[in-house]
Amino acid sequence: MKLSQLIYPEDILCMAGAIARQRNPRVKGIYYRSGDVCSGGMFVAMKGLRADGHQYIADALEKGASVIVADIGTDVDTAAAADAGAVVVFVKDTRKCLATAASRFYKNPSETLFVIGITGTNGKTTTAYLIEHLLLSNGIDTGVISTINYRYQGKVFPNPLTTPESLDLQKILAEMASAGVRHVVMEVSSHAVVMDRIAGCAFDMGIYTNLSQDHLDFHGTMAVYGACKRQFFTGHLFKGVKKYRAVAVINVDDPQGAAIAHELREYPILCVSMDPEKKEIHDADPNMIIQAQNVVFDEQGMNGTLRFPDAVVPFHSRLIGRYNMENILCAAAAASLLKMGPAAVADAIATFTHVPGRLERIVDLCGRHVFVDYAHTPEALENVLKTLREVSSFRLICVFGCGGDRDRTKRPKMGAIAVRLSDFTVITSDNPRTEDPYAIISGIVKGAAAAGGVECPVSDSTADPDARMPEKGFAVVPDRRQAIETGIRIAGPGDMVLIAGKGHEDYQIIGTETLYFDDREIARTVLAQLCQT
Repeated sequence: MKLSQLIYPEDILCMAGAIARQRNPRVKGIYYRSGDVCSGGMFVAMKGLRADGHQYIADALEKGASVIVADIGTDVDTAAAADAGAVVVFVKDTRKCLATAASRFYKNPSETLFVIGITGTNGKTTTAYLIEHLLLSNGIDTGVISTINYRYQGKVFPNPLTTPESLDLQKILAEMASAGVRHVVMEVSSHAVVMDRIAGCAFDMGIYTNLSQDHLDFHGTMAVYGACKRQFFTGHLFKGVKKYRAVAVINVDDPQGAAIAHELREYPILCVSMDPEKKEIHDADPNMIIQAQNVVFDEQGMNGTLRFPDAVVPFHSRLIGRYNMENILCAAAAASLLKMGPAAVADAIATFTHVPGRLERIVDLCGRHVFVDYAHTPEALENVLKTLREVSSFRLICVFGCGGDRDRTKRPKMGAIAVRLSDFTVITSDNPRTEDPYAIISGIVKGAAAAGGVECPVSDSTADPDARMPEKGFAVVPDRRQAIETGIRIAGPGDMVLIAGKGHEDYQIIGTETLYFDDREIARTVLAQLCQT
């Protein structure tokens, strides 16, 4: 495509570099990593969290870039660009420019797809899996872009970011559209909103799950974080080419969700709630709400009824816990808006089994109940522990750690939550990254001790499940493999063990090195060894 087709003239603040007749070259590809640039390509220099793409312009020119896109006001060696026969385009915001140019380069794929975006602190992945299952069961060819991977038509690909960078996102959407996919479910992270990864994406439906503490290392305050979630609806969903047909699904049991629903009262929204007293949420239509009623939870799942605007149907799910009920409601609302009947929705929910790494049960032939979960925020950990506590009268053992180079304020909070809701806690490493693992653990221990936790060193030889630990006790086992083994070894038949924080991840980041590590695999190995003894 010609440069003028990718970046419209009115968006170009000034140009430099190549002579005038070369200032509308044909662009063979778009790149934001200088190492990927090919001859005739357009390199978009963006400021990231740890690096600035403007520092790699010389590398991009050396690799044959014919167009350099830079933020206005940055110091670019335009003479070097001219010598290389390249044009330098200065724009107001290279991130937004990359998103819109990528969409145009790939023929605006989101405009031909029905795109469902899910945002919120917790529940995005489970809700995405549920919607995928509901749509596929109704014969709707569906693609998914999630924290775990991106996939369509039986093909699965790794996804390093919850919401891919805009160029990668547009390429994925184009692949799906070309393959005949017509509906795409994607998780929309707060980073993706702030960093304009979704700026070139047109959404048909937006879903809000909830808001709780996370990513404060990036956003700074909960107010800023919450505003970012609202921005997805007010600045993206109901803007652009699909603004007159877009719809929203909002969990109004969440305070932020209720505020968003009120703010969007002039737009078409469908609310979900577990509160039977919430009869009139949407000012324009009090019937625009789907509710769960008479729900009974146990260790095998949940049963109850779903109240749609036009029908009430019984349902059963193998998912565990109240927070999963919220995810089910969001998915049911999305399916309802896509004209899937209430009975069909309930039937599909009953056949959904699990999400990888989300309260994923690890089978134990000796009677323990071992679960691996991605819970890595205070609210997520609290929700999971409360859920397991509610469905069992046996001991509950929690193994968890916190990630390095991330929000430090949540560490003591999570330590306190684990001690308060577990019978015994094993504090360990998660992804320490470039932080000292012991410094991370000390933050967790501080909260555990403040909550009344009693530190109790556990030797590697601890194998007697009847050896009761002190009430509200905790142990520090920095090596995560040993911590998982310790947590399982002190559990007896009927006891529950929650291994939290990494869920589906099959790696551990130590320093700058990514090592293979899978909580589920290690738990299975330990359980197999114990059942043989």
